[in-house]
Amino acid sequence: MNALVLSAGGMFGAYQVGAWKSLADVFKPDLIVGASIGAVNGWAIAGGCAPDELIERWLNMEAVKNYRWKFPTGPFKGVLDTGQLQRLICDMHQRYQPRVEYALVMTDLVKLRPRIVRGPEVAWQHLVASTAIVGLFDQVRIDGRIYSDGGELSAVPLWAAAELGATEALVIDVLPQIPGLVAKTFVGAMKLLSPFRGVAPASMKVIRLAPPKLLGAPLDAIYWKRSNVERWIRAGEQDADAIKHSIPICFGGE
Repeated sequence: MNALVLSAGGMFGAYQVGAWKSLADVFKPDLIVGASIGAVNGWAIAGGCAPDELIERWLNMEAVKNYRWKFPTGPFKGVLDTGQLQRLICDMHQRYQPRVEYALVMTDLVKLRPRIVRGPEVAWQHLVASTAIVGLFDQVRIDGRIYSDGGELSAVPLWAAAELGATEALVIDVLPQIPGLVAKTFVGAMKLLSPFRGVAPASMKVIRLAPPKLLGAPLDAIYWKRSNVERWIRAGEQDADAIKHSIPICFGGE
């Protein structure tokens, strides 16, 4: 079974939709797995959203150009009001339903362990939880548990694809490195405290597509800006064009 694996990365996720525009005609995944923004993009792709339609959605996200600041009223609250982002994610969830096997990853914040949620079980709240950056966005309570961003313990959920049975994977990783010292320190601490170690088997065939360097500054990953999105979409498409014809060969296709 082959999988499309989409990483965390906030607004850098625009790179993924550009890459998918190039790759959609040569790679037909049996499974799509995503974390954070990769979970949202993956939901749309699994639901049959055409690449151009997904790009159009990304180009018209002015609603999250700015977030209102707010005072956090509890330990699991954030300093940014993400109501508009949640509405965009809810709309995405309502418009598409998976036509291929799909799963997302979110993080149980108290246990510091990831949780895989599969297609039929995914509600819009799960998608919101998978994008909920600790400290900035409100964490999400589901069935009495507090859930957070799915990329906190592992930005690329390749381990999850392997756990679900994938033996081949095309990874689109928009975070070749963690952006900023604060994020690096926080993620490092989370991984140190967590008992989780996500490792894919060495026998797994993997093609990894990633930008050669970080796509922008840390704040660029949080705030939508059309010029950035346009540039990252183009970059994703160009980088994918360079590898697309090798994919069927590497994965044993025609």
